[in-house]
Amino acid sequence: MDALIVIFVSGLISIFAAFAKKPSVVLLGASGGLMLAIGLWINQMVTGQSLVNINYEGLEFDPFSLMFSLALSVFSLLIISVGYERFKEEPDHTGEYIGLLLFSLCGAVIMTAFTDMFMFFLGLEILSIPIYVMAGSRKHDLRSNEASLKYFLMGAFATGLLLFGIAWVYGATESFTIEGIAAAVANPEVAGNPILLVGILLILSSFVFKVGAAPFHFWSPDVYDGAPHAVTGFMASVVKMAAFAAFLKLFAGSFGSSDLRDFWAPALAILAVITLFVGNLSALRQVRLKRLLAFSSITHVGYTLLVILSNHGLSAFDLWFYMTAYGFSIIAIITVGLVVNDAEDRIEALRGLGKRNPLLAIVAVVSILSLAGIPPTAGFFGKYMVFSHAWNDWWWLVIIALINSAISIYYYLRMLGTVISVDETPGEKIKVSPLTTVVLLICLIGMLGLGAAVPFF
Repeated sequence: MDALIVIFVSGLISIFAAFAKKPSVVLLGASGGLMLAIGLWINQMVTGQSLVNINYEGLEFDPFSLMFSLALSVFSLLIISVGYERFKEEPDHTGEYIGLLLFSLCGAVIMTAFTDMFMFFLGLEILSIPIYVMAGSRKHDLRSNEASLKYFLMGAFATGLLLFGIAWVYGATESFTIEGIAAAVANPEVAGNPILLVGILLILSSFVFKVGAAPFHFWSPDVYDGAPHAVTGFMASVVKMAAFAAFLKLFAGSFGSSDLRDFWAPALAILAVITLFVGNLSALRQVRLKRLLAFSSITHVGYTLLVILSNHGLSAFDLWFYMTAYGFSIIAIITVGLVVNDAEDRIEALRGLGKRNPLLAIVAVVSILSLAGIPPTAGFFGKYMVFSHAWNDWWWLVIIALINSAISIYYYLRMLGTVISVDETPGEKIKVSPLTTVVLLICLIGMLGLGAAVPFF
């Protein structure tokens, strides 16, 4: 709880520091606050206690929440650092940009630690509303304006579904808490109540929108493409990880009984199949980097849904590892795209990157291999964990996922070929700031180090 307060206070400081019109002060304050929060998360994971004894019944920072909150904080620190070069171009608004991202992080943390539906809804809205604003922060860019409006309208619709679902679940179980709902659905009469089943379907629909699963994915390509690079990285890593953590917590905790699982799992499996094929087949013809990453993200949602479907004791760790590996990979390739700074965001702009900046080329290659699931990257081990633990109950779905992995190799290798190609007339050398270099190196260590650390887990 103390780390959550530190993040919130850091957001407030960032906004007030904007009046000084010194972006470096805002960056130092936000980075310092996030590093302090990371230290507090680690301390609580090691000792089991926070430095300040603050308890609230709606939040519980157990090992599940702590390991996700730690990863979310690290990703946010990386994204703020890499986006700083663009944020400081508007010194009047730098504090607002960074403050909004920190407030959104607060919502993400709440979504991993909620114990009742009220706090879950509060966390979801705190997470989402700043992103609606950030997606449209490039006011003179029509694509950015479209991204913001589309994300807001679709998000409002999904929020309505969620509230209806929570109301119906409460009507059937007479409880808002995770434990209370789980205890109520243990009764076969309650578990078979049509009111409860409709409520679960409504909540499921809201979740698949938030994570970007088909057929609720239509907002994703346009929002990823129109939003600034840093915001796209934040949505692809922090927002998606928080949404999946809440997804697993609610459906494995409250709706995880065998009777209810038999009800919602087949529907989710069908959505996973549709998501895999829609994401992969749509990505095959993309020529813009962020649009390709958007459809790639949809495909990875299909893989991750296997974790929700798997009734396994290591599901929480599988989800954390997979989303952490994916987070490092997506932040790395987004950073490369940001540094290359092509106005049209074309994949072709990455051509001859090895001669223009070897570090960018290395990071791009490892990132692409990790997204494709090629050893020895963390993406490979993440996929292996998810597929192996889902095999017993969902072998046919794992086979479909493997087929889609093979399909995805085509567009990943095409992008890889562009990066490592030798251009006869290479462009100017690309200079990378020291701060961005640190971010790239941390992502590189994360993509390779997580895979090397697998035997120790």
